[in-house]
Amino acid sequence: MHAGPSELRTSPAEVHAGPVPPEADLAEQQASPGARSASPTPQDAARATPPRSAKQGANVHAWVELLRLPALFTVPGDALAGAAAAGARPNPRTLAAIASSLCLYEAGMALNDWADRAEDAVDRPHRPLPSGRISPTAALAAAGGLTAAGLALASTAGRRPLAVAGALAATVWSYDLVLKHTPAGPVAMAAARSLDLLLGGVAANGDIRRALPSALALGTHTLAVTTVSRHETQGGSPWAPLSGLATTAALAWSITRDDPTRDRKSGRDGQPGWDWHAGQDPYAGGDRKRGADRQPGRDRKPGRDRRPGRDWQPGGDRQPGRAAASAANLVSLRGALAAVYAATAARPLFHAALNPSPQLTQRAVGGGIRAMIPLQAALAARSGAPVTALLTAALAPAARRFGRKVSMT
Repeated sequence: MHAGPSELRTSPAEVHAGPVPPEADLAEQQASPGARSASPTPQDAARATPPRSAKQGANVHAWVELLRLPALFTVPGDALAGAAAAGARPNPRTLAAIASSLCLYEAGMALNDWADRAEDAVDRPHRPLPSGRISPTAALAAAGGLTAAGLALASTAGRRPLAVAGALAATVWSYDLVLKHTPAGPVAMAAARSLDLLLGGVAANGDIRRALPSALALGTHTLAVTTVSRHETQGGSPWAPLSGLATTAALAWSITRDDPTRDRKSGRDGQPGWDWHAGQDPYAGGDRKRGADRQPGRDRKPGRDRRPGRDWQPGGDRQPGRAAASAANLVSLRGALAAVYAATAARPLFHAALNPSPQLTQRAVGGGIRAMIPLQAALAARSGAPVTALLTAALAPAARRFGRKVSMT
């Protein structure tokens, strides 16, 4: 006998009338939320309420994004390069200048987003202020507090560093509040970066006039990067990236040349008075007489005229091979750092010149910011401070690594 279609159908009542295996009952409860009890369990309540640690983590990440913390790795090199260019060694006052620079730099970051909050609401609504993760009042208060902290730290290094830090703070606030969208904006930003380098030279009790060429080089690079950044949200003409490429090439070439303001007989990094230049006559330019004019036996008397501050350099006439090797190593280091600077800045600028889209323009700006580290290191090497140059260059990998997680622009 064959059963009809009506007899093959099974009603839901008949299905649930029989015994149900525990596994099937569990699967049904998981698949059908309505079959579960209406009152939530403690585990459900815990899942519905975000933990406090998650809220705190999101708040910390918002501040990291607001302050652009990966860009901080580009700041210590300003003071270090400034001390080297001014003919001084880094000292505790240099550390105070670095700390002051960090605070003033972050004050500018917070103030920048506070001033651009209306513009960011249209162009970059994901930023911390337009998205509501940080209030404008908190950002402005952070800018003021960081500025005060930066000036206080600079005051511990002396009156001259405080004066330079005051000029730097005034430049930062003027740029963010008044000059940013005017033709003077890039010039103001370049002046701020130059002042930051001079702050390191003044804090180390160096000759500020000798640090001016390095400050001008760093300011020129900042001017080019800031000019490109004015088109990072909407894209624009390829002329700004092309001018940045020309600036990068000119700076890289100039770094490989000798610094005319550097005393070539004054060493750095624990080698005072070392003659870095191979083949230089240790008697040239001094009080000693050369050739037949020398009195026999005079130059052989120990301590007779080898007084500090005159023409004798330790190792200059005793170890010419070592002096030649040191000079060659310094030139090689300077050339290598100049090449790293050019490669870091030029590649994204070239891409932005070919396609000036917002995304590639932002990459070019980020590359220009990261390129400041090898530029600072190359300037320190040009000033005769290889150890300072290597310490500064060591910050580049960290800036690149953290820059992939949080944007610098």
